Amino acid sequence: MPINPNPVNWFEIPVADMARAKSFYESVFKVELAENEMNGSKMAWFPMEMGQQGAAGTLIQAEGYTPSHDGSVVYINVPKIDVALDAISGSGGKTLVPRTSIGQYGFIAHFEDTEGNRVALHESPEEG
Repeated sequence: MPINPNPVNWFEIPVADMARAKSFYESVFKVELAENEMNGSKMAWFPMEMGQQGAAGTLIQAEGYTPSHDGSVVYINVPKIDVALDAISGSGGKTLVPRTSIGQYGFIAHFEDTEGNRVALHESPEEG
């Protein structure tokens, strides 16, 4: 089975308090998350367009989902990491790894959300 060039198509970020987490992510990323319930799981879906590049995902509050610094790390693309880190700090999160160069691939940073998850940011390199 061949793997697509960008094989990740869905992510789930565990939360303990859906209202608090939804408010945090909407405030930081200036998006509206759509609340849903599926098979007993509370979810808040990030905006998405079918057939477009990039992964879609959700905040999820359900049995077996525990916010953590351990495990996989989701990277969210932003135009400017420093602007996002200011919004994160102002919305109750904290910076774990400041804006850091990854050479020709741009910059990254890690933060802790209001639920205790380690999540990351990616800023594309400036085109010159």
